[in-house]
Amino acid sequence: MANDDLSQQLADLGHSLDSIEAVADLDALRADIAELSEQVAAPNLWDDQDNAQRVTSQLSAKQSEVDRLVALRTRLEDAELMLELAEEEGDADARAEVVKELGHLTKDIEALEVRTLLSGEYDPRDALITIRAEAGGVDAADFAEMLMRMYLRWADRHGYTTEVYDTSYAEEAGLKSATFAVKAPFAYGTLSVEQGTHRLVRISPFDNQGRRQTSFAGVEVLPVTEETDHIDIPEGDLRIDVFRSSGPGGQSVNTTDSAVRITHLPTGIVVSCQNEKSQLQNKAAALRVLQSRLLEKARQDREKEMNALKGDGGNSWGAQMRTYVMNPYQMVKDLRTDHEVGNPAAVFDGDIDGFIDAGIRWRKKADADA
Repeated sequence: MANDDLSQQLADLGHSLDSIEAVADLDALRADIAELSEQVAAPNLWDDQDNAQRVTSQLSAKQSEVDRLVALRTRLEDAELMLELAEEEGDADARAEVVKELGHLTKDIEALEVRTLLSGEYDPRDALITIRAEAGGVDAADFAEMLMRMYLRWADRHGYTTEVYDTSYAEEAGLKSATFAVKAPFAYGTLSVEQGTHRLVRISPFDNQGRRQTSFAGVEVLPVTEETDHIDIPEGDLRIDVFRSSGPGGQSVNTTDSAVRITHLPTGIVVSCQNEKSQLQNKAAALRVLQSRLLEKARQDREKEMNALKGDGGNSWGAQMRTYVMNPYQMVKDLRTDHEVGNPAAVFDGDIDGFIDAGIRWRKKADADA
């Protein structure tokens, strides 16, 4: 590759990074960080623990975003300088290092560039994810637990905070359902393309005859509510039940009735939380989940007429969207984007950025064509 070509590629990456920085609005981010830092420094911050956690989480997320952009800009400038020195001194090793770094920079900047495609009303928010075992018996419950681990590992890879609100264990293995939050800028916009039915094909570890089984699990992704949402839930619309938390196989993990189940009577929506230490904390967490579900229902109601006319692009809760095959061959394929990889183990370990990026680009194109 000629040096002119390398220079042009670095210049192109610089333009891409300019666009990303403009969308992210670094000046606004730094202003937010300054304001949040003042709040964190306040001596009475932890008098209100919920607000303190919200403020510190926002500060950490915004600071990480700025740090990521600044680090990319520094790496790009370092690569440009190294290329100049390599040309001046005829240093083949330094030039090879630039080529290597160019590949890494291209991948990292393209991943951030996808963020510029997220322009939905709730896209910047934290994400609330619910995974449910569907058809397939114990294999489906095991699959649901594999998916939960996949998303938690993905969040961990990116340094995102997660909070598990509820886990309902199946009798033999795996999960009936689980609800957890991913707390990061644009977590909802990023993960919303994961919503739908996921399908697993494998030799069942629970079948003593070693037969191939197909099982299904559903993934629901909602935006976390904020104080500005003004979701009014009259106390009379709620039925609140308390029960004892349980672990895998029905095993009791709490000797008091601290787990909380809330039923919203007008809609029939049921949420529960059992992972906090006290009944009061579980009730507060369950109410946050209920508010997110009601927020999404309100959004769906507003768009009902439009969806009836044009459909929702196959991105609805329940639409089959990805297949994970572990036998007779190894493959994970997205049925909407045709993006596929041949390493299911890596995918289940959280390596899903390729699927997410392809899903966001697919959705943007579908919206543009609609």
